[in-house]
Amino acid sequence: MSKKKTKKEEKEKLKQEEKAAENEANNNAEETAEKENEETDVQKLLDKIKTLEEDRDRLSDLLKRKMAEFENYKKRTETEISNIYKYAAEGFLKKIIAVYDDLARSLEHASEKSDMKALIEGLQMVFDKFTKTLEEEGVKKIEAKGKEFDYELHEALMQQPSDEVEPNTVLHEVEPGYTYKDKVLKHTKVIVSQATENEE
Repeated sequence: MSKKKTKKEEKEKLKQEEKAAENEANNNAEETAEKENEETDVQKLLDKIKTLEEDRDRLSDLLKRKMAEFENYKKRTETEISNIYKYAAEGFLKKIIAVYDDLARSLEHASEKSDMKALIEGLQMVFDKFTKTLEEEGVKKIEAKGKEFDYELHEALMQQPSDEVEPNTVLHEVEPGYTYKDKVLKHTKVIVSQATENEE
């Protein structure tokens, strides 16, 4: 009886040991799998970090190149703008020099000849050329005589009674005025009419 009990106990103990060994093997397998998964995850993270670092370095280099290009562009633009301001009057001066040369030639001929008519004609040609040059640049004379007084274009020096025109009309131009495109360069100095005592 005691032998049978001993065998049964041994058999039961053996089963328990086998089950414990199986459980341990399963646990070891799970731990190994978890460890492998962790190692895989770590490797993926390391690969991701490496990729991000490469992207960072590439973008950093690109940014540095773009900044250098922008600085060069900025310097070129500043130089170009500076030159535009510096030589803005170049085209106009070339035209003025041509008129200046014509005037010099007229004066030279005037000293050589005593023909007043030829001198006047020469000076008129220079004056007409100068007028054309100014008009091409957008400079025009303000026509004031006979016009209604306009404070934006005219400067009244005095008023003069007149029954020939309406009051506040420009009677005489004392000094001409000029506009440059849509801006007044110089106001025309004028004498303006006012009502006579009879009209009042």
